Amino acid sequence: MCYKMHMETNEFDGRRLDHKTREKLRIRAVKLVEQGQSPEQVVKALGFHRSCIYEWLAKYREGGTEALKTKAISGRPKKLKGRQIQKIFDIVTSKNPLQLKFEFALWTRDMVRDLIWCQFRVKLSLVSVGRLLKKLGLTPQRPLHRAYQQDPERVQQWLESEFPKIKALAREAGADIYFGDEASVRSDYHSGTTWALKGQTPVVESTGARFSVNMVSAISPRGLLRFMTIDGKLTADKFIDFLKRLIHNAGNPIFLIVDGHPTHKAAKVRKFVESTEGRLRLFILPPYSPELNPSELVWNNLKNHRVGRKAITGPNDLKHKVMSGLRSLQKMPAKIIGFFHEKHTRYVMVDMSGA
Repeated sequence: MCYKMHMETNEFDGRRLDHKTREKLRIRAVKLVEQGQSPEQVVKALGFHRSCIYEWLAKYREGGTEALKTKAISGRPKKLKGRQIQKIFDIVTSKNPLQLKFEFALWTRDMVRDLIWCQFRVKLSLVSVGRLLKKLGLTPQRPLHRAYQQDPERVQQWLESEFPKIKALAREAGADIYFGDEASVRSDYHSGTTWALKGQTPVVESTGARFSVNMVSAISPRGLLRFMTIDGKLTADKFIDFLKRLIHNAGNPIFLIVDGHPTHKAAKVRKFVESTEGRLRLFILPPYSPELNPSELVWNNLKNHRVGRKAITGPNDLKHKVMSGLRSLQKMPAKIIGFFHEKHTRYVMVDMSGA
């Protein structure tokens, strides 16, 4: 109540002054009272509530002028020191949790909280951890998964030499370039969020009766999508069946770029490609480089934005939803072209006017 404005007048509001100015006014007010002026008149003139002057006088009698001086406002003591915060930043930005013997590979707020406890024996709430990370300029981001075995020099060679040669050959032959890949969608795959009681993290339970749909697809920078579902694992015969469908009624030769899966390099597949007499050619991406394949984004879209957000009632229902999702995507050429404009796939679109 001490700094409550005197509401009965339009006099100056002392609460708006800084701490040092208030300190000087307190000392001055007490001295004026000691000189014989009325306490209430003095405090009224200064713009403070009438009770303030009596508090000041009591403090002055107990501790003199020192008792009227402004004390430093300590606030809530900080749990982490500057050096500790810097160490947290260095660890989160340069290492992943697995390198520190944690069992999870992503820096979530929970993981950072565990890190702080392990390093400094300091307990923070998740809200405090989130606030700390934001102050450090860190934001939650979807990670890019890249294999440790990837050879950066091999990737650079693909980007600067091998793929430009493939584009030149395609231009010369009048061929269409496609990128192909295979994937599987499981019945227990879920994406997005789920509603639950506040403070209780939901657990998605699954049974041992899982089932899946396996697929193979190919997309072109022109926005075309070709796909086929397969039973069981991909074999040379099944892959050849897909290749036959891919080139069926194709007006131009097709250059198909795939990863180094053994099936893609099988002798039976190689023999079939040779039998097409130039209507089809296969090219292999650098090892452990899925980010270079735009076709990977087909599966990301299918799983995270189509099938993964729906309830699955059985194997036939899963297959129906997969087929429906792919057919829907097939009707969205602009979306497919967009896959070739992502950060790690836009290299494909450089000078594609003639391919």
